[in-house]
Amino acid sequence: MTINIQPLTPDDRAAWEVLARGYKEFYKTPTTDAEYAAAWSRLLAQDGVHGLAARVDGRLVGLAHYLFHTSVWATTNCYLQDLFTLHAARGKGVARALIEAVAAQARQRKAARYYWLTQEHNAVARVLYNKVGKYQGFIRYDYPL
Repeated sequence: MTINIQPLTPDDRAAWEVLARGYKEFYKTPTTDAEYAAAWSRLLAQDGVHGLAARVDGRLVGLAHYLFHTSVWATTNCYLQDLFTLHAARGKGVARALIEAVAAQARQRKAARYYWLTQEHNAVARVLYNKVGKYQGFIRYDYPL
């Protein structure tokens, strides 16, 4: 099986939305049609956010959304915001290929850090994350606005 990683293209809209909705459903994050449309527009325009597609036999089977940001301690950090694969593509190297493709972009931009978050219950993904990354022990809190 050959996995091809490429930037999202306008032709990916329908397949991207299937994956994006799967991601949002997994994390129980209600998202409106308008929010999907806005996200898609921003991804295509690379308006502060970027998207990669994983394809197998021409079919979009995974996605990665990422962004670069500054911090007090580094001018460039890379945050992998969303990573999702179709159920049938899991365990076949798709997520790892997407993680590595974003890492290549982070290296190209000379990012000081490349990181992501996941929920504690995401045991399947954490098996991979523990192989490719290092858990630093942080716990995230959200303040309602």
